Amino acid sequence: MRREIMGITLLAAILGQPVLAQTTAKDVSKKTGEAWDTVRSYTVEKKDDAVAYGKKLVRQTDREIGALDKRAAKASEEAKAQFQNDAKELRAKRAEAAKKLDQMGKSSSAAWDEAKNGFADAYKDLHDAYDRAAKKLK
Repeated sequence: MRREIMGITLLAAILGQPVLAQTTAKDVSKKTGEAWDTVRSYTVEKKDDAVAYGKKLVRQTDREIGALDKRAAKASEEAKAQFQNDAKELRAKRAEAAKKLDQMGKSSSAAWDEAKNGFADAYKDLHDAYDRAAKKLK
């Protein structure tokens, strides 16, 4: 429940939405999808805004991963070991998202759609990996 509230608060802040007490995990997934769609909706003329938004998404995910790491430190030995495996995947997905974000920032107008979609997909993969790891630490 606490992770859901953190995720809801995160996504509400990113999307400029108010946080409602009755928000559910389904709402969090919807908001993550909306963040993904938002990245995909940027035009090349708004490239700087898209890159800034992407950086904000990645930084927030970094904070979420840090919070998971703290939770894992307090968990059972089995959960800690599992999280170490999940953390490897998260680091790899985070590196890929950062790489795609960098490519998006450097892309030409001809390569814009491919670059922004590449980042949007990498971000979604990162957030999906985060969700899987967080569920295991419940």
